[in-house]
Amino acid sequence: MILGIDHLVIATPDPDAAARQLEERVGLRCTGGGRHEGSGTRNRIAWLADGSYLELIGVDDPDLARVTPVGRAALRTIESHGSGLATYALRVDDVGATVTTLAAAGSTFGAPHAGRRRRDDGELVEWRAAFPAADLGPAAPFLIEHVATGAEWGPAAMEERARLAHPIGSPATLTRLDIATADPPSAAAALHDELGLDLWTVADLAVTDIGPHVLRFVPAREMPVPAVVTVGAQVDGPRTADVLGLRFDVERVEAPVRVER
Repeated sequence: MILGIDHLVIATPDPDAAARQLEERVGLRCTGGGRHEGSGTRNRIAWLADGSYLELIGVDDPDLARVTPVGRAALRTIESHGSGLATYALRVDDVGATVTTLAAAGSTFGAPHAGRRRRDDGELVEWRAAFPAADLGPAAPFLIEHVATGAEWGPAAMEERARLAHPIGSPATLTRLDIATADPPSAAAALHDELGLDLWTVADLAVTDIGPHVLRFVPAREMPVPAVVTVGAQVDGPRTADVLGLRFDVERVEAPVRVER
């Protein structure tokens, strides 16, 4: 079952510099990250209170990165745009069962693959992910199921993440992801074919709820940037920042929503 948006993959030439920009311009601090061993990529992570996160991913070895779907998407984004949304992941409770169900309905998602990342403290973080036959992209996500143990995904880690106060002044949650596309109805149809998600259309806008999150495909002519990320936090009023090839809109909420995993 698809539970929500797990994380946004934001590709950038220098994840450390990108983390500083995210903190200075938006008020979200990166407190996690590490290297994807054998995949040629590394990241910095800004944890959000609803269990989602922002991944700032860089490429250290292009040859290795081209072997993996996420690495290819990151490399393509960096080469074409410098920084920007490369793709995003949808959180599932059982990636194997989800892929089996999708395959029976005609999806091209393949069997799950094991993934891992080595933290700076040496701990190994593990997950299972599944990918469509076509390349990933800003409008083409993948599926992920995390191994719920350790300093990032164990119960204590999730409790800490729900309380994590960013420099913005409070915990923050992902609210909505807007993606610019040339043809939102076609992008919506592709997402339905691959993942069974139903999007409703209003004029040229395509919208769906995925767990606690809202996903929208917006006509590119109406978007100033390729993607807009809306987060909720306990701030005095709304604010906007353009950084890393994206627009971040911060909405005022009384208390960020926490989602049990």
